[in-house]
Amino acid sequence: MLHYKNGEPAGLVTNIQKYTIHDGPGIRTEIFFKGCTMRCKWCSNPETISPLRELGVYPSKCVRDDKCGLCVKACPLDGAPIRFDGEHILASLAMAQACADCLRCADECPGRAIKLWGELMTAEELMKIILEDLSFYRRTGGGVTLNGGEVLVQWEFAHELLKRCREQEIHTCVETALNVPTEHMEAVFEYTDLVITDIKHMDPEKHRAYTGAGNELILKNIRRAAELGMKLVIRTPVVPGHNNSDEEIRAVGRFLRDELGGRIIQYQLLPYRKMGTEKYDSLGQPYPMGDFVPPERSQWEANLLHLASMLQEEFGLPAVPGSGAKLEL
Repeated sequence: MLHYKNGEPAGLVTNIQKYTIHDGPGIRTEIFFKGCTMRCKWCSNPETISPLRELGVYPSKCVRDDKCGLCVKACPLDGAPIRFDGEHILASLAMAQACADCLRCADECPGRAIKLWGELMTAEELMKIILEDLSFYRRTGGGVTLNGGEVLVQWEFAHELLKRCREQEIHTCVETALNVPTEHMEAVFEYTDLVITDIKHMDPEKHRAYTGAGNELILKNIRRAAELGMKLVIRTPVVPGHNNSDEEIRAVGRFLRDELGGRIIQYQLLPYRKMGTEKYDSLGQPYPMGDFVPPERSQWEANLLHLASMLQEEFGLPAVPGSGAKLEL
């Protein structure tokens, strides 16, 4: 578990979104944690992959170093690792090892051209934010969703935070890829009311090629979650050229029917959208899907409807296109 310098346990959080409605029932507060065990080609949140704090660079927000320069003045390193182009606009930032415990440049930047990804927060700080919207949870059947990255990378902190939510009778949901040790999963599920997880591909080699990890542990953990009686929502991001054929989706359907006994709340087929490219640029990373052009909305909508209908008819599964259908808990 991560800790503040004073020794207090903390979680590394990249974002908190209030009033979300697609990752669990009702109106929710969604907390995104840093660190992931996978490297999905279509990931739209690259800032959540590394388990360490990072700095993102947004040149369009830079005031110019000849008019401002506060970031360079704040940097204690000789020859600050902050670079500007010929027009005096912020161009790049090569984080040195010494940056991890400093990050003053982000604090001093008035235009937020340097953005810090990853804030250490205590369970008490997060609960204060969560409890601000308690009345919305009560009225709508909502609650709290922990997401990532991979929230179970920080499983001890997640366990503590969810326990506090349970004490306040707040509905809890964990969205996880489940590519984690089974014992960590089980510890977090002690205080989890709903689990959202993905099956990205049933072929282990294709799964490894597309995500950087095999699917063996993931499928094992999904089976175990079903054995534990967890309420499960399964998702597949349907990516053209990767896993969008009838047979590839049928393979998922057979697993859900034959190995889980159909014990799922919903199976959601999600569209691929080209998102997060600006965040990849800010981190100096190439977008993994390169120049891939997604199909028009009319095409992917028709395909998702076709796949959902196929799964309903052939496997009797509660399959739906997208994540907007009501969850019958």
